[in-house]
Formats: sequence, C-alpha cells, structure tokens
Amino acid sequence: MHVKPALSALHRVTASGARLARGWSGSPRATDALTALGCLGLTAIDLPGLAAADNSLTGASAAVVLALGCATLLVRRRMPWISYLAALLFIGWLHELTLIQFALYSVGRYRGRRAGVLATLGYLAFALFLFCCVPGWPEAKHESLSGFLGIVVPIGVLASAVGIAAYRHDLVAELNERRAEAAVLQAVQQERTSVARDVHDFVGRELTLLTVRSEVLSVRSRETSYAKDFEELADTARRAHLVLNEIIVQRGERASTPGVEGLAALAEESGRAGSPVRLAMDPEVNGLSPLRQAAVYRVVQECLTNAAKHAGGETVEVSIAADGPRLRIAVSNALPARTPGRAPVSAGSGTASMSERVRSLGGTLTATRTEDSYEVVATLPRG
Repeated sequence: MHVKPALSALHRVTASGARLARGWSGSPRATDALTALGCLGLTAIDLPGLAAADNSLTGASAAVVLALGCATLLVRRRMPWISYLAALLFIGWLHELTLIQFALYSVGRYRGRRAGVLATLGYLAFALFLFCCVPGWPEAKHESLSGFLGIVVPIGVLASAVGIAAYRHDLVAELNERRAEAAVLQAVQQERTSVARDVHDFVGRELTLLTVRSEVLSVRSRETSYAKDFEELADTARRAHLVLNEIIVQRGERASTPGVEGLAALAEESGRAGSPVRLAMDPEVNGLSPLRQAAVYRVVQECLTNAAKHAGGETVEVSIAADGPRLRIAVSNALPARTPGRAPVSAGSGTASMSERVRSLGGTLTATRTEDSYEVVATLPRG
C-alpha cells in the first residue's frame, strides 16, 4: 500500500497555500486552487507506482485521473462531500490515501464536528472492509491488521480533527467580528438616541416659548383681527410639541448634552486624569445653535476619552474655529512610543458615534493616525 505523508504534510501544504493565497489575492478561490495543486503535487509522488503496480493505468492516464480527483477540492467549501467520495474511490481503485486527508479536513472545516466525525467513521469502515473483504487490496494481505490500522486510523482521525478545530476557530473569529459590528451599531444607535433627546430638549423649549408668546399676543390683540391668527399659531406650536413628544418616547433620565460652555470642565477633568488639554476656541462658537454646540461637545469628549486610553500623559490640542460658513473642530495628540502588548489607537465604536452625530448635522469627520500622532478633524455647517 502506498503510504502518503502524514498529517503534518497536509497541514503544511494547506497552511502555506493559505498564506500564499492571502498574499496573492486574499480570495478563498485562490486558497482552494493552491490547496488542490498541493494535493496534486503530493499524489504525483506515487505516479510511477500507480502506473506500474496498482492498476492498468498508464502514466498519462494516471496523471489525468489524479488531476481530476484533486480538482474536486476547488469546490470543497460548498460541496466537500464530492472530494470525500472521490477520495474513497481513490482508496478502493488506486490505493491512494493522499486525497482522503484533504477531503476529511475539508468536511470537518466547512461542515463542522458532526459531519467530520461521520466522514471519519465512514472512511475507517470502508478501509476496513477493503482490507478484510477485497482480495489483493493491495499488499494488505501481507500486513497485520494492527499495522494496517496504524496507517489508516491516524490519517483519518488527525485530518478530521484539524479540520474540526479550524471550523471552531472560524466560528470564534466570526463571533468576534459580529460582536465588533454589533458594538459599532449599538454606539451609532445610542448616538442617534442622544441626538433625538437633544432635539426634543432644544426644539421643545423653543416650541414652548413660541406657544406662550403666541398666547400672550392673542390676549393682547383680543379686540383686533389678529387675535384669531395668534390663537391658531399657539395651537400649531402646541400640536408640534405634542408630536415631538410622541416621536421621542424614550427620554429616560439622561439630561441633554452640554454645549460649548461645558468644554472647560471637560478639559479640566481630562487634565486630572493625566492628559492635559490646550483648548483654543473662537468666541463666535458661543453663538452656534444648541444642537451644533452639543455636537462639538460630543466630538471633544470622545477624543479626550481616546487620548486618556491610548496616549495617557500626552498633551491634547483642541482647536474649535469658525472657518467661513463652516465650523472646524480639530483634536490631536502625540502618541507615546509603542511598547510590546500596547494596543494601538483604534477607530471603533466611539468614532462611529462621533461620525453619526456629525453626519446628522450635515458635517464630516475624519480620524488620521500616523506613527507619532493621532488627529480627529470634524467640520460642521454653522448655519
């Protein structure tokens, strides 16, 4: 019987194929193609023996048959059972054990533990049947059962076990990725809720003032033709306030986001936490609408939080300036020399929430990281 390289060869070929594929195009199809070529290369080692001893195939026909069998690995992600059946055919006809290693790995990797165990048991049962019931398969009758099983069992069990382990690793990686996506979505949703609360507080206050003022004017002009118009204006403002309350039903106990008047306290708090702040703010910023001031506060707040996490001790430069019809917010800080195990500056859910706040007001936000600095720049329309 032709004894193929054990699972270490399989794993090396598969891993090296995966690395080459990532370097080439990062495409799963490229990985599968390189895996199929690796399997063909291993089976080609036995090409002379297949043509000479195991069957009536010539060298050319044996090469074609082996190539067709290895080509089934091109669909191993969607249909790994095709490779598995082809591998069983190779075992019974060509006495070839290389493809079954790749096939069992693929079944375990892309169909999970249950399928991998069933495929392994089927392979072992089929091999045992050939050993016991098929005459001359191939030199098995000249070997002991323990010697035969010492070849067949490790090939199947180890290949399937590695595939199942890779399947579990893929599940964990996908779970972590989805958790990260969920964290970003949750941050965006929380920021939208915060914006809605701010809209309710700021706009609701203005609608209340409009209602009261209209009612006062209605009373003062009771004897004139404008009284009815003021009463209708007061009713309209009151209805708008009611609609606003109905749209934003979950206000909770959270207060509205502070405006630019809260930046000094924010900078002082950051300094106490170990990240001193240099705050430069154009006086015209105080005339912005409450929603825009809240956006400025949120951007600076999140940037100072990031600086405390990733650049503790470094001075944070905060600049808020009116640039024509737009407002520019720039927050930057130096990055300390990265030490082993130190997490780099990230653009995770906090950046997503900042971007959502800025986009809700028609602005833009960019976060740029270099080797020694990190900067966030947001622009907002002043209107």
